Amino acid sequence: MKVVLENLTKIFPSRNKDGSEVVAVNNFTFEIPDGKLIGLLGPSGCGKSTTLYMICGLQAATSGKIYFGDDDVTNLEPESRGVGLVFQNYALYPHMTVKQNILFPLQNLKGEDKLSKDEMLERAYNVAKLVQIDELMNRKPSELSGGQQQRVAIARALVKMPRVLLLDEPLSNLDARLRLQTREEIKRIQKSTGITTVFVTHDQEEAMSISDMIVVMKKGIIQQIGKPQDVYDSPVNLFVAKFLGTPPINVFNGRVENGAIYIGEDKVASANGIENQEVIIGIRPEGFILKENGALKLKLANVEVMGRDVSVVSTKEESANPIIRSIIDADNKIEEGKEEVTFDIKPNKIFIFNKETEERIYLEGQTPTYVPQKEEEKVEEPALETVEETEAVEENTEE
Repeated sequence: MKVVLENLTKIFPSRNKDGSEVVAVNNFTFEIPDGKLIGLLGPSGCGKSTTLYMICGLQAATSGKIYFGDDDVTNLEPESRGVGLVFQNYALYPHMTVKQNILFPLQNLKGEDKLSKDEMLERAYNVAKLVQIDELMNRKPSELSGGQQQRVAIARALVKMPRVLLLDEPLSNLDARLRLQTREEIKRIQKSTGITTVFVTHDQEEAMSISDMIVVMKKGIIQQIGKPQDVYDSPVNLFVAKFLGTPPINVFNGRVENGAIYIGEDKVASANGIENQEVIIGIRPEGFILKENGALKLKLANVEVMGRDVSVVSTKEESANPIIRSIIDADNKIEEGKEEVTFDIKPNKIFIFNKETEERIYLEGQTPTYVPQKEEEKVEEPALETVEETEAVEENTEE
């Protein structure tokens, strides 16, 4: 089922004394292809969950349209849209067994959609087998692990055979190993069912590992849309470059001068056709090539051996971060007690950004993969997506 969002906007009334409204989602336009898994990615308060709740009907859009295929569902009630929603906190009924939790949506079907008892049981066991919990049907949620509870929540959403599956940060309550396992399961389930799926997360590693496409958001505005690797390899602005990548991108204050990029006095790359100016420079950790008398000179702080890779920790006055992290192959040897380390930079791993707007400046041979919304369309304040996020922001403000 193709999902089309046209100029979708959500405005919340202000809670502030000045009476200013809060734009949670601003002019969101995107077509979700049939049968694909799309990741909505961004920090807390960027509007991603609000977008999800407008798709399912829990939040009414202030303006814009939502289409499922050719059907305009903008004003339809949630139960009439044919969506399955999985919440962050599972939202299972504690007094019911796994089987009863999965059956519950089917028992509420009416009219021609109503199923017989045998049909409901058959469908419940089919989805339980799909998510590999068919042996747990008689247990209650309190007797299950976090990962098992999440699978029950997914099964309950799938049993209705929804046109669209919506996942609101479904892995955030799981530990690291279980999160990895469960996200692999979500990808497997989505592939086997072919259901169009929207996955909301603030974890870029989650989004990049399972999504067919990602939508990076900030303050209700789409920053960039594309395949995960394409967005990582060609960020349109500094926000996207910094948000994607583990370890994060290294950021420097630098300049373009006479067709070259300088960090301090080090000429690190060419910039033919770019006018002289102060710029922000981003270099991916894997973009460093250890080389004697290399172009970029850094003060060595530490060398961390990580098995197949080595993480070189260093510093430089022009760095915007306290440390610079360079990932190189473990076959490279750095002399013990060395105070300085030098690198050449891979041309496809260095990006420059306008110092004022933080928008990407494209070097020779680089082309934009996505054109973001205009600056004047952006809003200043994000909306809080959940009660939990509201409380978290208030706590941070008090601190």
